Amino acid sequence: MTDFLDVSSSITGRRWLGPSIDIARAAELLAQETTLPPALCQVLARRGVAPQDSASFLDPKLADLLPDPRSLQDMEKAATRFLAAVKAQQKIAVFADYDVDGGSSAALLITWLRDMGAAATLYVPDRIDEGYGPNEEAMAALAKDHDLIICVDCGTLSHGPIAAAKDADVVVLDHHLGGETLPPALAVVNPNRQDESGELAHLCAAGVVFLMLVEANRQMREDGAKGPDLISMLDLVALATVADVAPLIGVNRALVRQGLKVMARRDRVGVVALADVARMDAMPNSYHLGFLLGPRVNAGGRIGKADLGARLLSTDNPHEAAALAERLDGLNTERRDVEAAVRAAAMEQAEDRGFDAPLVWAAGEGWHPGVVGIVASRLKEATNRPAIVIGLDSDEGKGSGRSISGVDLGASIQKLAAEGLLLKGGGHKMAAGLTVQRDQLEPAMHRLGELLAKQGAGDAGPADLKLDGMLMPQAASPELIADIDKAGPFGAGAPAPRFAFPGVEIRFAKRVGDSHLKLTFGDETGARLDAISFGAYDTPLGARLEQHGGARFHLAGRLEINSWGGRQSVQLRLEDAAEA
Repeated sequence: MTDFLDVSSSITGRRWLGPSIDIARAAELLAQETTLPPALCQVLARRGVAPQDSASFLDPKLADLLPDPRSLQDMEKAATRFLAAVKAQQKIAVFADYDVDGGSSAALLITWLRDMGAAATLYVPDRIDEGYGPNEEAMAALAKDHDLIICVDCGTLSHGPIAAAKDADVVVLDHHLGGETLPPALAVVNPNRQDESGELAHLCAAGVVFLMLVEANRQMREDGAKGPDLISMLDLVALATVADVAPLIGVNRALVRQGLKVMARRDRVGVVALADVARMDAMPNSYHLGFLLGPRVNAGGRIGKADLGARLLSTDNPHEAAALAERLDGLNTERRDVEAAVRAAAMEQAEDRGFDAPLVWAAGEGWHPGVVGIVASRLKEATNRPAIVIGLDSDEGKGSGRSISGVDLGASIQKLAAEGLLLKGGGHKMAAGLTVQRDQLEPAMHRLGELLAKQGAGDAGPADLKLDGMLMPQAASPELIADIDKAGPFGAGAPAPRFAFPGVEIRFAKRVGDSHLKLTFGDETGARLDAISFGAYDTPLGARLEQHGGARFHLAGRLEINSWGGRQSVQLRLEDAAEA
């Protein structure tokens, strides 16, 4: 594959790759056989959409893409037990993970039950005191006072804790990688069980919970009853799917697309309150879910009270919602400060250890367990390597990892735990958590590096920048963005299209805040376009473009609508540049 615009090493050291010959030909065929704009055809071709499928892809119908819930093992049994508990007015507890996916999953169940005139006890474990997932003490206590415990976004590997719930039935609705044996629950619904086909492995936990509610409503219809409106709950599924970085393919894409429409109606008081404190003044999109709403919901589980996010998403009281949203917003600001300190120390340590190994890792005394996952993400992005960040406390370390495309971190972590090098560990392909004995830290990380190397983790250089094509400044219009958005939503597994603007002149450049760059560029036709590059001064990009000296550059990034002061304009989210 030839270098796009002959850029073999950009200002940030990346190679630019354009569409392959096959994709370029497919885009031409799409343009010839449909009336779609060329830029949109380039995006569709990259996604492998054929001309005859373009209409259904651009207007996905949930009814066409939603799988039969009963295609998942134990689904019918789980829904039947759930409905039996509701009908008999039994006491139900929801044991949820402390992140967005767990909070959204819990809120789905609580909202459904409230619509049926029933209630549930919410239990979210404390990240520091209890750690991830069910623990024996909490499960035994819940079992004494409840008839049914539903574990959401956790539980698949919790053999001991579920066995401790002797006085209650336990149903697990999860998506984390399963082990060779299942815990002694009444039902374990998980598309990542080892005896599943893997066709629905891309679902997050909230997607699994939603399918369980679809099955529950179906069973109610068969009995001549009507269940709650599930479409109105898709905003929660969309939030969880995007925030948990689940790939936006297949039914996930339809769930998020429809969920964004539901969210735009501003019916859920918790989401409305959160959007208001986040100063979200535009129609919701996947960026808002992943970078504005998601981190605030997560903030409670990271450094505050673990159940704040789930309580916010499930409340129907506007006053409670406003108070919870304000508290989470404040915790998110605090989280950013804690994260910045850990990130600086982790980056320095990892750099000293070397960025060219199959695994990049760092461990530090007292690093807050609520931010190690975010810092691992930053390390992964900076090095294009799987990354692990661990906070040490006494004789143990609790850490979190993030992986790169094509490298299954969760399976390697699980293998490490089976070999006895970890106290516990699990997760999925792109993210995992672990607990390690302090004196086993070095051998565990060495062995993990070996396992990841076998998957090719050490082979990649700096992440190549993949581009969908070229545009001129005058072509970057609101209409073009509206056309491209039809192929969305964009996110994990479906990256937003990137375009290059070749040989343009920088007319204005200014540093904004600590590390961002704002600029305006144009060409000889007189057309101009604004651009923003976040974190530009953390790389060579900021200083070089600010001190451009009249040189011409190729600029690359994603187009977006910038809303400011009630006005909307097109801007380029600048990611890279190269001298023309």
